[in-house]
Amino acid sequence: MPSQPSQTLDTFPNPRPEADYTIRMTMPEFTCLCPKTGQPDFAVLELEYVPDLACVELKSLKNYLWAFRDRGAFHEAVTNEIADALAAVTRPRYMRLSARFNVRGGIYTTVVATRRQPGWTPEPAVTLP
Repeated sequence: MPSQPSQTLDTFPNPRPEADYTIRMTMPEFTCLCPKTGQPDFAVLELEYVPDLACVELKSLKNYLWAFRDRGAFHEAVTNEIADALAAVTRPRYMRLSARFNVRGGIYTTVVATRRQPGWTPEPAVTLP
């Protein structure tokens, strides 16, 4: 098999560290296991971040997320664990990870975790006519 699940997240230097810009990623195939039943949980992860000096490398992110496939984890815990890991390696100016889990027991769950550098504030929103 050419790639394997991994707990390692790789980064590369931000090509424009002087600028605030947003990177958005949608990861529609996230899976983990329900820690109570062992049944699979499926989620769409949406990552948005304003990088500072580093950006996350996509293949390592894919392999990192793959490592959760056979792990039991509550939605809240796994979302915050992933946000913490991403923030630890990239140290972004701002990061938001939204995890939209598919229905379980008639309930959809969305968990949103944010991380922010102290003192960083976004530019005001621009509304175009």
